[in-house]
Amino acid sequence: MRSFLLAPCLTFAASALAQTAPAPISIETVKEATRVLSSDAFEGRAPGTPGEEKTLAYLAQQFAKAGLKPGNKGSWFQDVPLVEITSRNVSPLTFTGAGSPIALNYGPDMVVGTYRVTPKSTVANSDVVFVGYGINAPEKGWNDYAGTDVRGKTVLILINDPDYASQTLNGPFGGKAMTYYGRWTYKFEEAARQGAAAAIIIHDTVPAAYGWNVVQSSWTGPQQVADAANNHMDQSEAIGWIQLAAAKQLIGAAGRNYDQLVAAAQTEGFRAVPLTGVKASVSFDNQVRRHASKNVVGILPGTKRPDEIVLFTGHWDHLGRCEAAPDGDDICNGAIDNATGTAALIGLAEANAKAGATERSQVYLAVTGEESGLLGSAYYGDHPIYPLAMTVGGINMDALSVAGLARNIVVVGKGKSELDTYLDRALTAQGRVAEADPMPQNGYYYRSDHFSLAKHGVPMLYLDSGDDLVTGGKAAGEAAARDYTDKRYHGPKDEYDPNWNWAGVAQDLNLFYTIGRELANTTAWPNWVAGDEFRAIRDRSRSGK
Repeated sequence: MRSFLLAPCLTFAASALAQTAPAPISIETVKEATRVLSSDAFEGRAPGTPGEEKTLAYLAQQFAKAGLKPGNKGSWFQDVPLVEITSRNVSPLTFTGAGSPIALNYGPDMVVGTYRVTPKSTVANSDVVFVGYGINAPEKGWNDYAGTDVRGKTVLILINDPDYASQTLNGPFGGKAMTYYGRWTYKFEEAARQGAAAAIIIHDTVPAAYGWNVVQSSWTGPQQVADAANNHMDQSEAIGWIQLAAAKQLIGAAGRNYDQLVAAAQTEGFRAVPLTGVKASVSFDNQVRRHASKNVVGILPGTKRPDEIVLFTGHWDHLGRCEAAPDGDDICNGAIDNATGTAALIGLAEANAKAGATERSQVYLAVTGEESGLLGSAYYGDHPIYPLAMTVGGINMDALSVAGLARNIVVVGKGKSELDTYLDRALTAQGRVAEADPMPQNGYYYRSDHFSLAKHGVPMLYLDSGDDLVTGGKAAGEAAARDYTDKRYHGPKDEYDPNWNWAGVAQDLNLFYTIGRELANTTAWPNWVAGDEFRAIRDRSRSGK
């Protein structure tokens, strides 16, 4: 007999929400799917591995069992063309010309790779330039590359935005709220546009929002990039990260003060600083393998307006085998990140199928390649199975919390779209409240798959589990999040634990269910709020222009 855990205090008035009363979300279904997907048998669910094959077969089986239909013209799958690049024989990253040579070893001191699909990458005696935060934002009158030619050179880049340390949301880059300019993906993109031979980000735990252990586990081993006709030869020869201490040593040896350079980089009008005489060199071989990874897609067809789509997303992939823990465990199981969100897709599909089809269709999309830069969701955004102009909106699920019941839920991107009103109604019925992301400086809005749909104008909710726990309050919530980030995130110890507290997951899934069914039974088309960065895109999409 299955047990069904429902969030407490779920009382609904006789209103529009009556038809979306809590479904019996089977927490046992979600638990079992999380356990299976994060087991060692799946080897960390890396794209292009036997772990992917097992994941795809399992998800297709579970989607069918839940009551979904294949969502891509009779198939459960959408091919996502990828290239796997594995760096081999990585030389030390060596800096000469500033006293004794500084040689940084791959793994503990630096990580390096490439987007280029090429058998070998070499940077030899490249001039080194400190480019601050590596931002070129014409609309803000900010250009860290102004007046400096970095073609063929190695650029050292700070992580996050110039005003990340602000205690407010005021500043040229939104104060403590990270913008896309603060993300490592943007910094490598801009360095390539500027012609840099190598782009190296200086790791600093606070502005990065994670420790070096996360960088090392994420950037060593096979890396995935989207396949491209030009083999990404317009990208930098080498991209990577170095430890903060190494950067300080290098800049000091070049006769500069690191802290003074950082302070200058945080001010308007900063100009890049060449490290005169310093040359960078690194080389490595690339093992290249093209393959088609897959998004998994299922549909619960609508009864009245089946061409109108409500979307649920979550990424099925993780890091596969990674940097081993001290006990020798080298499987990054990704139990929280994101076996929980993938299992939630199965649980929600099952609940919605049991409750009966809605007026609009519901599409459940488990995407690949999130850990490599949102590759699967980006591919869906560029090659949608269902027209994005007819996609009403959706909910993305990534890394659910097993810390217990919460009084609130955290909205990453609160106030951006009219979906907040659907959320508020559902939360009121649960006796909970919505709160803005308390750590906007971490840039979570740009780190999960909702962003790929938002860029195409589709309103998406991305909700973190609440941090104000019923037992222990905010202190307990912050402690649980810190414990996960420090000890398990992107490491081999993100493993399934049979002793987890699933009550908060059940609470959240009932919330997602309620919002999803209301969206799927209404005729409304929620939009981004006036002035939001994605509003014009949506307006053009809906107008057919």
